[in-house]
Amino acid sequence: MMSSLTCTRRDFVRSSAAGCAALAAQVLLAAEPKPMSDASVLPVVDTHQHLWDLKRLRLPWLDSAGPLNRSYLMSDYLEATAGLGVVQAVYMEVDVAADQKLAEAEWIVGICQRKEGPTRAAVIGGLVGTEEFPPYIRRFKGSPFVKGVRHLLFRPETRGGRCLDKTFVEHVRLLGELGMSFDICIAAEELADGVKLVDACPGTRFILDHCGNADVKRFIASATDASARRYKEQWRRDIAAMASRKNVVCKISGIVASAPKDQWRADDLAPIVEHCLATFGPDRVMFGGDWPVCTRAATYRQWVEALRQIVRARSEADNRRLFAENAIRFYGLS
Repeated sequence: MMSSLTCTRRDFVRSSAAGCAALAAQVLLAAEPKPMSDASVLPVVDTHQHLWDLKRLRLPWLDSAGPLNRSYLMSDYLEATAGLGVVQAVYMEVDVAADQKLAEAEWIVGICQRKEGPTRAAVIGGLVGTEEFPPYIRRFKGSPFVKGVRHLLFRPETRGGRCLDKTFVEHVRLLGELGMSFDICIAAEELADGVKLVDACPGTRFILDHCGNADVKRFIASATDASARRYKEQWRRDIAAMASRKNVVCKISGIVASAPKDQWRADDLAPIVEHCLATFGPDRVMFGGDWPVCTRAATYRQWVEALRQIVRARSEADNRRLFAENAIRFYGLS
């Protein structure tokens, strides 16, 4: 610990005192104790790798995304992950314009085929619930690179239970028939709809993205705010319900993006991570980087080191499953 300093780690990230604020970024994670297990040296399979090349693809949501509104290429990813032991990665679709889903899929399949960087497989985008989806997804049947589909469930067209519409459910069932998975990326307040979707598609494997999109700021606020406390408890119940469905795995990813920038620590993320680990168990959790979206609040390194801090007391075998082995098994990587 930083015994030579007069302020605590909480002071570094919470206080506006000049001395602590100047050092906060440097000591945010460095001050944490070393992991008790070998999590810090274990190989990593990143199951949530984002890349986008704005010379090739249009991402309308970037218009209001500030610093994210630029290309993020493989060279940038390799720089961000340097020294962290990332040995393989699974690309995650990036919500390109509706008419560019095929172009995005073909682009990333090419990267996988050429073995550029660590990317070995992909979860592609697709307009689930539209008449174009079945012929679109069938063209990837048997692809060694396309492992599944994500259609964001917090967009207006899928909010309010629309993911439970008959055609949407039929298309998610089709993914199971094709040997593909479906990523559930849904607002935390609508997790119950995600559970209903899983129940309607018993032959499809599901991945719950970003710990059910738990909001770190609201978890922090729950210590003093009754509304935030109700939000936290409802999330805990819904995660437990999702975990009781055995065809669902949970991606430990994304949550740091909702943390207050430069004002968070590993302990702020821990209640979310630990509940997901406890409810899903060691065989149904996978690490995801969510870079570059994570840079809204943290570098890739800060996120990895925070997670390693949280899981330091777990067994090496469990941490091997979390950081790599479960992903290799789930996605059929070699």
